[in-house]
Amino acid sequence: MIGLSVLGATGSIGRQCLDVCRWQPELRPLSMSAGQDWRALADLARIWKPEMVAIAEEAAAVPLKEALSGLPIRVEAGPEALKLAAAWPGVDTVLAAISGMAGLPPLLAAIDAKKNIALANKEALVAGGSLVMERAARAGVSIAPVDSEHSALWQCLAGERPEQVAKLILTASGGAFRDIPLEELETVRAEQALQHPNWRMGEKITIDCATMVNKGLEVIEAHWLFGVDYEDIQVLVHRESIIHSLVAFRDGSVKAQLAQADMRLPIQYALLGRERPPTEIAPPDLATLCCLHFEAPDMLRFPGLAAMIEAGRRGGTAPAYLNGANETLNLAFRRGRLGFPALGRALCRLLEEYREEPADVEKRIYEADRQGREDAARLLGADLSLFPR
Repeated sequence: MIGLSVLGATGSIGRQCLDVCRWQPELRPLSMSAGQDWRALADLARIWKPEMVAIAEEAAAVPLKEALSGLPIRVEAGPEALKLAAAWPGVDTVLAAISGMAGLPPLLAAIDAKKNIALANKEALVAGGSLVMERAARAGVSIAPVDSEHSALWQCLAGERPEQVAKLILTASGGAFRDIPLEELETVRAEQALQHPNWRMGEKITIDCATMVNKGLEVIEAHWLFGVDYEDIQVLVHRESIIHSLVAFRDGSVKAQLAQADMRLPIQYALLGRERPPTEIAPPDLATLCCLHFEAPDMLRFPGLAAMIEAGRRGGTAPAYLNGANETLNLAFRRGRLGFPALGRALCRLLEEYREEPADVEKRIYEADRQGREDAARLLGADLSLFPR
């Protein structure tokens, strides 16, 4: 049996993780967490009967306990409860799928408790890459990527020596607006951006795909996961989303990983430590694909991608700062308070103006995130309380 802690169990990745648990009975969820949706968490707990559940929203503790009364399930609430779920005794692997900076403290708690990590939280490495990787190395735990692109890179790199790698190539769908004329982007709305052509995801990440900020976050994540310089990480728009990433080698050869656009495959690969038991997902039918397309991203269309990569190159707390700013700007666009092209332009402007303040490493990460949110709200001329964390 492999004991699991499913952090973010009620979200898209968490639910797909539980699908994998249905396929592979040796995977057993021992602890689960959610942010606010205590009803969904209670429903999952009744099905899976973990030893404990954690809800971040403290006010949800009472109804959650009532919903699970009579079951031998410990219920905890608040930020410390998420850490407890991450470090729960008997857990071997933690699926870290809490979105945003809220996922960083329980991730660090899991690492300190020497749990292996299946990482589905981009912001943890974007904002705290050096902190997370150094602490994981010190604890002797592995970090397996769950993002389809990073899983693909991980698969292509298996058995290869680092010095033979020339370039990592991350593929991107291009999001909902990849084909809309530039002059029409001024009038597009969030409802249109949420119609992702290939994937079904949450609202925030779907908007990040439309701006390609998401791909900038993935470039930073790849830098930390695989120890590759930014100059050796490339982004290509690949509209079919069949090739999830590629690795180019010094001898001129290229390896690619192909699969259906189904997150359950990389989740299973991470949870089972690169094992490949059968699933219900069919491989791509290459005879019917006809052709695959690749193109360089248009930075005029996707200025947020350029800004995020530049933040990664700058290092320090610039990625944490810009990620925090993007959280506010993304929500502003979804609420109709900001135009689509203005989102990317605002990220560029905020990065230009950002100056890092010296402080303790872990403290700096949270301070930079907070400052990014505040500066983005100021740029919008809005009260930060309109954009809660």
